[in-house]
Amino acid sequence: MNNLEPEVLNQVHQGSQDAFTQLVETYQRPVYNLCYRMLGDPNDAEDAAQETFLRVYKNIKHYDHKRPFSTWLLSIAAHLCIDQLRKRRMVVLSMDETPYLEPADGTPGPEVSFYMKQEQKRVQTLLKSLNPHDRAAVIMYYWYDFSYEEIASSLSLTISAVKSRLHRARLSMAERWSRQKESQLVHERNVYESSTV
Repeated sequence: MNNLEPEVLNQVHQGSQDAFTQLVETYQRPVYNLCYRMLGDPNDAEDAAQETFLRVYKNIKHYDHKRPFSTWLLSIAAHLCIDQLRKRRMVVLSMDETPYLEPADGTPGPEVSFYMKQEQKRVQTLLKSLNPHDRAAVIMYYWYDFSYEEIASSLSLTISAVKSRLHRARLSMAERWSRQKESQLVHERNVYESSTV
């Protein structure tokens, strides 16, 4: 992830609009992606990303310069998404767009694209099955390479709680993934057998 120069952050701290615009341009993609993975809907993710930057702007004076800025920023986004998930309890998932697994420059053929989209849907469904704090911990750890300490600090948890949540989430996702694969194989076998009769 891109890191802003300390002088740009100092300018933001002093109220510079240009520096804040630079901050948004530097971090808007990772913030949007985190919000999308948490909320599962592109429009909700866009709203949450905008609200995140608004909160950063209002609270920049509370930023501790000893801490990585990206950790502070993404923890604001994660908390905002956790609050939204708590409020609505049930996430409405739109899978029309899945921007977090983009094809390489060599655009894949339709079969590969279809397969990638199916896998993305499965991953998003697995993430949706986790409670908001577990989901945030998984996303921060696997997509953003946060350390246990950074996740603990961001989510106001102990390091052992983070490890426990990640372990539990991995087991839950692995079990669900296996069940999905099994049911998919059974379905494909049934379709094949019915077509050959």
